Amino acid sequence: MKAAIIRAFGGPEGVTLGDASLGALLPDQVLVRVEAAAINPLDLKIIAGYMEQIFPITLPYVPGTDFSGVVVSIGAAATHLKVGDRVVGRTAPGAGGALARHAVVAASAVVPMPAGISFEQGAALPTAFGTASQALFDAGALQHGETVLIHAGAGGVGSMAIQLAHEAGARVITTASERNHDLVRSLGADEVVDYRTQDVSQLRGIDLVIDTIGGDTLTKSWAVLNTGGRVATTVEFGIQAPEGHTGAFVFFSDAARYLPAAFRMFETGRLQVITDAIFRFDDVRTALERLATGHARGKLIVRVGQ
Repeated sequence: MKAAIIRAFGGPEGVTLGDASLGALLPDQVLVRVEAAAINPLDLKIIAGYMEQIFPITLPYVPGTDFSGVVVSIGAAATHLKVGDRVVGRTAPGAGGALARHAVVAASAVVPMPAGISFEQGAALPTAFGTASQALFDAGALQHGETVLIHAGAGGVGSMAIQLAHEAGARVITTASERNHDLVRSLGADEVVDYRTQDVSQLRGIDLVIDTIGGDTLTKSWAVLNTGGRVATTVEFGIQAPEGHTGAFVFFSDAARYLPAAFRMFETGRLQVITDAIFRFDDVRTALERLATGHARGKLIVRVGQ
């Protein structure tokens, strides 16, 4: 089976296309012919070896977690699926496997996809929509009428978070470069801060910050919060909130429970899937290099199927 493979930790340059084998199909698993896969910053961290304490992997390793495709075989316990179903899912990061012609994945991690969603759009949803939902509502406890600051609003998670927060009746402020101002406003942002020319720490009256950057951006975010304000971060494991505030790390693991809501929003025209570029499978290394620049606008998709 053709797959993207790493044999040692490093950067995108270490990713090659080669042959990989699949394990035996267990009763609670399905075999999916992968049509499209989305790549995420987590993939780069795993490839580099930065996530070994959390997601240990066995080399050689096939990267990728987010995928869409067609079910070609099912285990005896996978009763909610049938052969031929168009599906979206997310593999466990330690297992990887999405950047391959076929993937064996837990049936519970796979959700049938509505006919109106393309494979590319479906693959873009699991991590981005799920992480945004968890950050806003589970970790961040966003309420109608509150003000939320979403960093990197043109990114994969950020673009979903803007739409979800707007849908929930929040006032949405986001950071974005000038070229993305029109995009984030079209997604529902009420105010846009150009992170290159404006100091975010001068903002005030924020109830919740969604941090997808960490470092100095997270440090500055505490100053903008109301008393009792919250920060939900997708990057800082050891977040520590100053007195009067709360902070939570978003440890995302279960995409399947969020996908039905994503499908409903998409089908009713309330969710845009922003795609930076779609790459051929042979160009997977180029896709990862693009992701590593940190300037992708929305999601980067690899078209795995022929």
